[in-house]
Amino acid sequence: MTQSAEFYDTLLARTEEARNDLLSIPFIQRGAAGELALESYLAFLGQAYHHVKHTVPLLMATGARLPERLEWLREAIGEYIEEEMGHQEWILNDIKACGGDAETVRHATPLPPTELMVAYAYDTVNRRNPVGFFGMVLVLEGTSVALATQAAERIQQSLNLPKAAFSYLTSHGSLDVGHVDFYKNLMNRLDDADDREAVVHCARMFYKLYGDIFRALPLVPLSTGSGKE
Repeated sequence: MTQSAEFYDTLLARTEEARNDLLSIPFIQRGAAGELALESYLAFLGQAYHHVKHTVPLLMATGARLPERLEWLREAIGEYIEEEMGHQEWILNDIKACGGDAETVRHATPLPPTELMVAYAYDTVNRRNPVGFFGMVLVLEGTSVALATQAAERIQQSLNLPKAAFSYLTSHGSLDVGHVDFYKNLMNRLDDADDREAVVHCARMFYKLYGDIFRALPLVPLSTGSGKE
């Protein structure tokens, strides 16, 4: 247990450079500072819908593909599924609360980077090592904890939007704090070198792929007359 108990810390250390690359993206920096126009926030929500709607199907596929030796991890996936069910509808509700057209988003084609990230996730689960999917979990939940609540508060203030427009960001900011401890314990139980390597590799890939979504979003700054200093 001694070697595997340190895996979560090893995972963070080995993915630090990729994580810093993601966090340095101008769209994320502007969002955390509350310096995005409504157009940018709506664009973010639109792409979030198109990858979040795959979370539960991906978790189900991962659970189905795990070997019997990882039965404990399959049980944990059941808890994740319960937590994540229906979150894509929260995003559509946020879009409505912003005055956006949720049904247009629902039926839209996602941006190419969003399609590619989702496709890579399915490929990891179905063709490679399904444990690698937990690299995506690290990227999405870790980014939420680091930025979501702060970004929601600042964007809400700068755009003067109702709280109802931020259920996805605020819930994930607080919800994922508990998820991090849960995730850490799961990763520290992984005792197979190939499984651990798959998580590290996929986390690095997902930091790049998730970052590409933000690089593709329209970076529209707040107009100079939109608020007071």
